[in-house]
Amino acid sequence: MTRPTKDMTKTKLTREQMLALFQDDEALRTLVQTTVQEVLEGEMDEALGAGKSERTGERRGYRSGYYGRKLTTRVGTLELRVPQDRGGLFRTEVFARYQRSEKALLLALAEMYVQGVSTRKVRAVTEELCGHGFSASTVSAITVQLDAELERFMTRPLNEEYAYLILDARYERVREAGVIRSRAVLVAIGIDWEGRRQVLAVALADRESTTSWRDFLLGLKQRGLRGVHLVVTDDHPGLKQAVAEVLPTALWQRCYVHFLRNALDHLPRSADRTCLQELRWLYDRRDAAEARRDLTVWLARWQDKHRKLCEWVEANIEETFAYYRLPLVHHKHLKSTNLLERLNQEFKRRTHIVRIFTDEPSCLRLIRAIAVETHEEWIDGNRYLNMEPLRELLKKPAPERKAA
Repeated sequence: MTRPTKDMTKTKLTREQMLALFQDDEALRTLVQTTVQEVLEGEMDEALGAGKSERTGERRGYRSGYYGRKLTTRVGTLELRVPQDRGGLFRTEVFARYQRSEKALLLALAEMYVQGVSTRKVRAVTEELCGHGFSASTVSAITVQLDAELERFMTRPLNEEYAYLILDARYERVREAGVIRSRAVLVAIGIDWEGRRQVLAVALADRESTTSWRDFLLGLKQRGLRGVHLVVTDDHPGLKQAVAEVLPTALWQRCYVHFLRNALDHLPRSADRTCLQELRWLYDRRDAAEARRDLTVWLARWQDKHRKLCEWVEANIEETFAYYRLPLVHHKHLKSTNLLERLNQEFKRRTHIVRIFTDEPSCLRLIRAIAVETHEEWIDGNRYLNMEPLRELLKKPAPERKAA
């Protein structure tokens, strides 16, 4: 018996048969299965140097039956018979090649999910490209492979000091035991002594409590967080208390944007907002002394008309002036949580498509993936701050740059 040639193994189809194949999923699956089986037989012939029952001096071994193997493809599950030989010479590349192709597709699906493409659109794309649509549950299952990588990033050791730390939270809706609940997404951003922004941690909590924020910050310290000079947050009581307990030596800056929003609670709805605009101008002063002088003028101007507001401002505004103890060039970046707010806006843009997460892991997976993507953009981009003015202020030695 002679070895099969290309002409002998080539499947010839008429135009009508081809059209029938693309209209019949089962016929197409059978064709693919037959073709893959022929490839396996050809690989075995090549490994042994001879075909079935072929007599030749080039033969390197003998066949020893088959074992069954299923291969799940985009045209269905193929039932294959993988040939074996007595000496164990045969190694097929069919499955490895297919798995590499499938892995590329799965990674593409995961990337679409992270980029905020809805599962409905993912299904439409895969139907167009592959002739098979992946359901929402399948896409979610595929993206589970991201979890280990994301967990490693979010628990990585923090081997360098971070001069500035910005903390904030947002809420996402998650289905739990058939009930839709809000879950707090706690986020920490650090700025290192090279002036680069880094996402340090993203975690879920039932709510923003002192306990949840304390555990979050303690987790950062256990990973090596140290040297924090200033922490920027809003005035959430639980967060404020946790910062005081875990980072007692750091300055605390209350976000002035949140402060101005809180001021609205002490102003009648019908009141002229000119007083708040003038209050906003205090945060553009060069130093705290100048801001306090202008504050005295502001209080005198509005005391009679908006006494409740003025009393509240006078009692709380010093918490928003901590950034004046930083170099002037850092003021606009550290007087609010705007840096983190922009990241939260990106979270919102992507999660808005999902609306309600099926469970907590799916919520954390998407948020963390977005955070890692942003972190990498920051690291590869331009330096955010020049830290020399702060180093000069604190007389801190320059850090040793790590070898590339």
